[in-house]
Amino acid sequence: MNTRQEETPGQVLDRKLHALAAPYTGSLSPVSLGLAWADWAWHLAVSPGRQIELVGRATELGGNTLRCALGKGSCELPDGDADEDPRFRHGDWAQFPFNVLRQGFRAQEQFWHEAASVPGMSAHHAQMTQFFARQWLGLLTPANWLPTNPVVLKDAVESGGAHLLQGLRKAVQDLAGAPTPIVDFQIGRDVAATPGRVLMRNQLVELLCYEPQTAQVHPEPILIVPSWIMKYYILDLSPHNSLVRWLVAQGHRVYMLSWRNPGAEDAELSLDDYLQSGVIDALRAIGRHGKAPLHLMGYCLGGTLAAIAAAALAGGQLDGAGLPALASLSLLAAQTDFSEPGELGLFIDESQVGFLDAITREQGYLSGEQMAGSFQFLHSRDLVWTRRMREYLMGESEQRSDLMAWNADTTRLPARMHHEYLTALYLRNALAIGRFRVQGRPISLSHLQLPLFLVGTERDHVSPWRSVYQLHRLCEAEATFVLAAGGHNAGIVSEPGHAHRHYRIARREPHAPWLPPENWSAQADLREGSWWPAWQAWLAERSSPPRRAKPLPASELGAAPGQYVMQR
Repeated sequence: MNTRQEETPGQVLDRKLHALAAPYTGSLSPVSLGLAWADWAWHLAVSPGRQIELVGRATELGGNTLRCALGKGSCELPDGDADEDPRFRHGDWAQFPFNVLRQGFRAQEQFWHEAASVPGMSAHHAQMTQFFARQWLGLLTPANWLPTNPVVLKDAVESGGAHLLQGLRKAVQDLAGAPTPIVDFQIGRDVAATPGRVLMRNQLVELLCYEPQTAQVHPEPILIVPSWIMKYYILDLSPHNSLVRWLVAQGHRVYMLSWRNPGAEDAELSLDDYLQSGVIDALRAIGRHGKAPLHLMGYCLGGTLAAIAAAALAGGQLDGAGLPALASLSLLAAQTDFSEPGELGLFIDESQVGFLDAITREQGYLSGEQMAGSFQFLHSRDLVWTRRMREYLMGESEQRSDLMAWNADTTRLPARMHHEYLTALYLRNALAIGRFRVQGRPISLSHLQLPLFLVGTERDHVSPWRSVYQLHRLCEAEATFVLAAGGHNAGIVSEPGHAHRHYRIARREPHAPWLPPENWSAQADLREGSWWPAWQAWLAERSSPPRRAKPLPASELGAAPGQYVMQR
């Protein structure tokens, strides 16, 4: 493992100063934010016509609010319905004076949506200024405050202030930093409970192998590569919604990678280490127990790594000796083209990546709390303000779920790997343009010729489905694409029988011409229910007939879920 170039004394000083400032800037680069603001301010300053237009727009919207307050006009925006915003759905918001507050707030939203972008700004800076305008308004909304929220006021009166007191206790606990334990879901008992064994363990991963639950199984096993941003058991939650347990029950032999939670001593682990010690070592271990071809599946960042491994093996950048052949590649909510990365792209530019590099070099890793804070910031309306309003002002407690327990079980990312991941994939989009290197040699996704099964989700803000779909453009292999209802996590954890689920599906023949994602969506079949059975049928079609199930290989490393998933 090659280490990064040694820092000069000046670079060390800069890194320590940047890391010292990070807690006060929310780990956001002040230079990046300042450049976005300056881009907006300078372009607005030299655009008197735009200024006049915005003054006129503000006057119009302000006049509408005033007429609403005086009872001489409608208290709805001309092009909006109050029910579109969940914060204002309750009928009490239609009563005076709360309808005026709602009208004024929504007028501010509409004004700043137009004012936060000025012609001439870079697209990245325009997205940033619009985003931070939404964040500021999300804080100031009348729904967040006791005197201006009719639902909260009514609840306070009906409860005799008891709910306010409960919320105050919760707020004091949070300010004191008291953790909220999630004790309802125990790893190995309630979640990550599918029976199996640890087949292999190295310094980075454990390879889990699950016990057959049917008399016959398909000879071709499935290797699942989860993201190492979180714990693997997103795919092995409770028994009723565990993808692993469901696959095993359908007659598949399933292997799973469980990543070790790195510490400061692992700061120099690289993306290549994750490839070699993760995917390749697991393939080699499976190959020692059977020569049947293997179905490779990856989720989120694990899917990106699986695509890298498959392309490098197909192109000869990795030696496939001793490894099972790949029968297919399935990528769930996994990007290979990062040119349109969604809202995460707001935080990714040269300044921000350099600032994060200083933070992670100083502590050796990016913490789970820092990652969680970024996702909460992206969706602060639902994950911060609305949640805190209900907890602090109405005394409500969220009902804990297995998905919430998993989401709270955070991991760390090694400093070097995190920097390489952001730089190579997000900043340079090296994988899509054929410049991503494995062992010093560039790889190309065009070398992928095996059958592909790709899954995107309709409301994914981490891996937008149109970005996931771009692999159609980067290789000419047979590809089946599924667009599932839900978001990045809930759209994948979509077991049969789950209510309100649907998906679209279509298959592209090898070497077929490029079809833009909008055209694909218009002609794909719409089906009700879970997409899991469609994927399982696809795997079965590309597998040999089931044979008598063999017992798991002997192992002295213990039972699943293993040791690494327990690390905090």
